[in-house]
Amino acid sequence: MDQQVQTYLDYLTIEKGLSSNSIESYAADLANFLDFLEQEKITRLEETDTAVILAWLIHLTRQGLSAKSRARHLIAIRGFYKYLINEKILASNPVKEVDIPKTGQALPKILSVAEVEAMLKAVNPITPRELRNSAMMEILYGSGLRVSELILLKLQDISLDANMVRVMGKGSKERIIPLGSKARDAVILWKDHGRPDMLKTCSSEYLFVARAGKPMTRQGFWKIIKKYAAKAGISKTVSPHTLRHSFATHLLEGGADLRSVQTMLGHADISTTQIYTHISREYLIKMHNRYHPRG
Repeated sequence: MDQQVQTYLDYLTIEKGLSSNSIESYAADLANFLDFLEQEKITRLEETDTAVILAWLIHLTRQGLSAKSRARHLIAIRGFYKYLINEKILASNPVKEVDIPKTGQALPKILSVAEVEAMLKAVNPITPRELRNSAMMEILYGSGLRVSELILLKLQDISLDANMVRVMGKGSKERIIPLGSKARDAVILWKDHGRPDMLKTCSSEYLFVARAGKPMTRQGFWKIIKKYAAKAGISKTVSPHTLRHSFATHLLEGGADLRSVQTMLGHADISTTQIYTHISREYLIKMHNRYHPRG
């Protein structure tokens, strides 16, 4: 069974082009499933049936996993069994009749426009590090990048003439996103004044650098975000992803269409983007109640 799982992971890597993070997640979920089968003394995948899958879900519940986590595990197993069926390794799919646990849609945490402005103004772009931090935060909020995409931006990925930024997203899918005027100005200041001072005699292909020309780490940038949130007096828990969520929500509140926001975020499925419309509806209701004479 271990060999079959490894073959499936190789398929996801080579044929589907999934990122290393996605592969690690699938590998962990499948390893958990195989551990359960071993406990149940099941040595061949042909021996699994719907009852076994349901018992495994009950086992996950007893482990304290949320409905969202159980749904993720089940999706991983579904994909695995679908692969085995397509490859003619198995004749029947025991997962086919098992429903995904209902998770509801957890609304992402966002900042108001005023809170984002306060965070961005909390940066004093004088030193090289502050110039870098300012440019990174402006791009994150202005273009809605994932933090992993932001820290791996290369010099060639930014077009200051066309006001565009190119990123390589999940599944190695490239997308082009507009670069706002504020972000563009911040990048120019960083490139012309901060970056050369920080690099000194080093060289680097990355746009945003830390020590010795190395790219910024996720953890390093997370600390930067928390620092400026605290400086701005924001009591909410703020992460790099909070600015990405805020980017999407503020676009929709401003009248952007869902498909455009989907493209900019790099979501393969528009249903992933639709979660932001829940927040926008709340905003619209609040505005209606506040300003309409019969609200």
